[in-house]
Amino acid sequence: MSDIKPIALDAMGGDHAPHEIIGGAVHAVRERGLSVVLVGPPRVLYESLADHGATKEIPIVRAEEALAMDEGALASLRRPRSSIAIACHLVRQGNACAVVSAGSTAGIVATGRLRLKGQQGVLRPAIAVALPTRPNPALLLDAGANAEVKPEMLVQFAHLGAAYAETAYGIGKPRVALLTIGSEAEKGNKLVRRAHELLLASPSLHFVGNVEGYDLLTGAADVIVTDGFTGNVALKTIEGSVRYAFGELREAIGDSRLAKLGAILQRSTLRELNRRLDAEAYGGAVLLGLNGTVVIAHGSSKAPSVSAACQLAADLAQGGIVTRVGERVAATHRTHRLW
Repeated sequence: MSDIKPIALDAMGGDHAPHEIIGGAVHAVRERGLSVVLVGPPRVLYESLADHGATKEIPIVRAEEALAMDEGALASLRRPRSSIAIACHLVRQGNACAVVSAGSTAGIVATGRLRLKGQQGVLRPAIAVALPTRPNPALLLDAGANAEVKPEMLVQFAHLGAAYAETAYGIGKPRVALLTIGSEAEKGNKLVRRAHELLLASPSLHFVGNVEGYDLLTGAADVIVTDGFTGNVALKTIEGSVRYAFGELREAIGDSRLAKLGAILQRSTLRELNRRLDAEAYGGAVLLGLNGTVVIAHGSSKAPSVSAACQLAADLAQGGIVTRVGERVAATHRTHRLW
């Protein structure tokens, strides 16, 4: 992997930074064969790397500041030399192929937009999250970057998501759906109804119509678009429901000897189900539409999740996700000019 540019990993972002972040970096390098550079205060990071015996395996780039988990978008302006800002700078300068951070989502989005800039023609970057559907995950976007949007932005989110599905899952013509309150075209508010019209009129999209909340995990579409407010609420609802269901399952198993025996017999099946429904197993969310690949890991990520996020970032960067998004957006603009 010596000819591959490293992943710039924000070592100070996340609830368990820097130790779990560094643990994830070590795993990504040793077990996945990835190239990683840590961004943060050298002394702190060197000591943690020494605990893993990895001081010679992973380089460090100095950044003495960090965004706190409770800081919002304005912190990106107050801390121009933060670890996430320096990580973005490495990508912008061509010294890293992607950024990974488990820090404040608002801070990452704001810093990414400031340091990497939006791709030409992109109205707003969007956060895409993989939902555990079969045979491939479905992509939900926007999952929190834009609380208020215009219909044209939802159409562009569809193109961003389609580019992601093509790059990450090899889907030739991703099915795109619009999240609303009914499957009929006239259902929803003015924003959704107009977006439905525009999506139907987009020849380069395979639009399959509207979907409702209960369709999110059914595999009805490969890409599901909505505004960031709705998308974030939907995502958190799914995560909470999964945690609740597994909690109830554990309690039910613990109350019965017969159930415990059944759980033992079905151990591999339950383990696979848990892995498939674990949001962190997918590596995190992806901020699409910037001049660089940015993966946002869950704030509570521990080493395995950080390692998975690094793998996702490497796969998307090597698959040319930024180029693919740019091509889709440019093609959309050409089509609109022909109209």
